[in-house]
Amino acid sequence: MPLKQHDRQYDVVVFGATGYTGKFTAQHIATHLPTDLRWAVAGRSREKLEQVVAQCSEWNPDRCQPKIEICNLDDEGLAKLAKKTFILITTVGPYGRLGEYAFRACAENGTHYLDVTGEVPFVARMIAKHEAAAKASGARLFPQIGIESAPSDLITWTLASLIRREFSADTRDVIVSLHTLRGTPSGGTLSTALTLFDNFSLSEVRAAHRPFALSPIPNPRPASPQPAPSLLTRLSGLITIPPLGLLTSSIAAKTDAAIVERTWGLLAHDKTQAYGPNFAYKQYMHARGVLAGISAHFGLFVFGLVLVTPFLRRLVARRVYQPGEGAAVDEYKRDEIEYRAIGRPDVAGGGDERQAFCRAWFKGGNYYFTGVLLAEAAATLLQDDIKLPGGIYTPACLGQPFIDRLDKAGFHFETSIIPA
Repeated sequence: MPLKQHDRQYDVVVFGATGYTGKFTAQHIATHLPTDLRWAVAGRSREKLEQVVAQCSEWNPDRCQPKIEICNLDDEGLAKLAKKTFILITTVGPYGRLGEYAFRACAENGTHYLDVTGEVPFVARMIAKHEAAAKASGARLFPQIGIESAPSDLITWTLASLIRREFSADTRDVIVSLHTLRGTPSGGTLSTALTLFDNFSLSEVRAAHRPFALSPIPNPRPASPQPAPSLLTRLSGLITIPPLGLLTSSIAAKTDAAIVERTWGLLAHDKTQAYGPNFAYKQYMHARGVLAGISAHFGLFVFGLVLVTPFLRRLVARRVYQPGEGAAVDEYKRDEIEYRAIGRPDVAGGGDERQAFCRAWFKGGNYYFTGVLLAEAAATLLQDDIKLPGGIYTPACLGQPFIDRLDKAGFHFETSIIPA
């Protein structure tokens, strides 16, 4: 499929290509995207960027190799870079402190944008400050299109599509279980978490994570996916939901929910894709046993305590991977991630006693997976007919073309209709 014609110097620029996730993104571009792609790697250190280019040549010598763009992390530097490229991928975080330069530059200059933030308050802030500019310039911006929160968003879209086809109905709710997660967080991820309250106030964090806070339209009466949790569930974090099994609290639940609920709002006026007025979303993590599930639940409580306590944040920050660092090759190749999810049709009076089921998985490094998501999203924008005006979007807005590309790249989806 040919690349889209445009008047920019580059098809894609990877800003932050010398970082841990940025290198994986460059690797997938070098090994999987079209060989005639015009692209560049960008950052502040020419020496480090030259090393990335050399690696790209080793990964795939039979392609156009990336150019080097030296760019300072400021408005002037990012504006110049954005004007040169059709798509800007940025892996430079924490986004709450460093991300707005690239976001603003793309929104104002009609440059399509992809990032891997998991900072919901950052996304809320960018929507409020820059969506009007993006609509005016035609820029299509996709924050949170890495492992947070593309998989859950795409799984939800897939289940809603299956329910529409099979039941001719809206979707009442989707429940996602992070069934398997093997991997170690990188220094960038840890730095983002540990500096969250340095970059956002507690009230701003709470406001951004309220149900449907990022949706462009309000949802005044979201349905509850399950009855109100029992006291035992509230205390232990444990809940059993057939066929997902024994579940516990998920560290990514609110982060992913924010994007899924924004998708709900963005698609609400499209009769071919809308989830329905009563849609609700819930996310858990699979518990290997009662004790493991309770430990995970209380572990998240302790982690939250660390995040809001400056002394504890500084103490932990000195003892973990630093930004740009992460697991070695022999370690991350053993990583894997798997999701399982159910979706129920919104049928009056109960109706059909069946539900939709989805299993999605990727075997390999979780941060390489994030690079895959970024690179394949760029390929979707460059090669597929994505009819979106300028604005701030979610991964699911790239639809089936994005999912098809991911399947070929190793993120596989299986769906079925099962008994409720």
